[in-house]
Amino acid sequence: MTQVPARRTEPTMRDIATLAGVSIKTVSRVINDQGGAGADVVQRVRDAVQALGYRPNLTASSLRRADRLSATLGVLVEDLSNPFDSTLLRAVEERAQRDSVLVLAGSAEDNLDLQRERLGSLAARRVDGMVVMAASGPQDDLQQERSHGTPMVLVDRPPTFDYTDSVTTTNRESSREAVLQLASYGHRHIACLGGRQTVWTSQERRTGYLDGLAEAGLRTRDDLIHMDLKGVDAAERAVAAVLDAAHPPTALFTAQNLITVGAMRVLQARGWKHRVALIGFDDFPLADMVDPAITVVRQDVPLIGRTAADLVLSRIQGDRSAAVRAVVPADLIRRGSGELRPPPE
Repeated sequence: MTQVPARRTEPTMRDIATLAGVSIKTVSRVINDQGGAGADVVQRVRDAVQALGYRPNLTASSLRRADRLSATLGVLVEDLSNPFDSTLLRAVEERAQRDSVLVLAGSAEDNLDLQRERLGSLAARRVDGMVVMAASGPQDDLQQERSHGTPMVLVDRPPTFDYTDSVTTTNRESSREAVLQLASYGHRHIACLGGRQTVWTSQERRTGYLDGLAEAGLRTRDDLIHMDLKGVDAAERAVAAVLDAAHPPTALFTAQNLITVGAMRVLQARGWKHRVALIGFDDFPLADMVDPAITVVRQDVPLIGRTAADLVLSRIQGDRSAAVRAVVPADLIRRGSGELRPPPE
C-alpha cells in the first residue's frame, strides 16, 4: 500500500545562506529586493533558492515590515455557490491580484453565528481588510471588527454604523422599472416572489414592486406576494401555488436569481412559458439560451466587486476620507419573457 508522504521540512534562509556562502542578512536583502548585493551574490542566492525550493513565509515577513501588512484580503459572502456571489468574488480577486494581494474567502450562509466565526478566522490571519456581504440582523460583529481599525467594505447591503464604505445597486428603482415594464404590456395581475424579508435587498425589491404597482395604477393583491423563499425548490412550490390560485397572475416578478430558475422550471413543465410573462432580478447562466430568453434586471456584479476592492485597497493604503456609499446601476435586459402580453380575457 502506498503511504502518504510526510510533510517535508521547509528550507530556511539559513539553509539558503549556507548553500550560497553568504550571510542570512544578505539572503534577506536579495529575497526582499532591497539591493546592496553584487550581481554574482544575487545570482548565487537565487540559484540556492531554486535548488532548495525555498518559499518565503509571508506571515513572518509581515511582522517585520514597517507597515505590518500581510498582503491578504478577506471576502465573506452569503453563498459561494450562488452565481452572484462567485462572480463578485472573482472580480475582487482579479482586482486584488493587480496589487499582489491574496484573497481569502468564505460563506456565512446568512447566519450571524457563522459570520462571527468567519470574521474571527479572517482576523486571526491578520488580513489587511475585508469585503463583507452582511448577514441579516444586527451588525454588531462587523462594527466591532471595524472599530479595531480593520478597513471594511460592505457589499449588497449597507452598513448600519458609521465610517464604513458600501457598494450596492439600484434594487428599489430597478424593481419598480421591471413592474412598469410588465404593466406596459397590459398585465394587471403581477405576482412578486422574493427572498427572506430579513435581507435588505429583499425588502428593497419588494418595495420597488409595490412602487411599480402604484405608479401603474394597479391594486396590491396580498395573495400574489410570496416572500421568504430560499432556493429553487421553495421557489417552485410558491410559483405553482400562485399559478393554481383562483385568480392567477399573468406575469411574475421574481426578485432573486434562484427564484427565477424555480419559476422558469414550473412554467416550462406546464407548457406556460409563452403564456405567463417573467422578469427576474439578477442574471444567471443560460438565461439567454432558453425559449423565450429570460428578461432580467442585471446587476453589474463585476463592477460592484471591482468598486469594493478599489475602496478597501485604498483604505488599506491610508485613505481616511469620508465613508463612500457607492451605488452601481442595474440594467433591465429585455430578452423576451418580460415582453409577453397577457392572454385575451
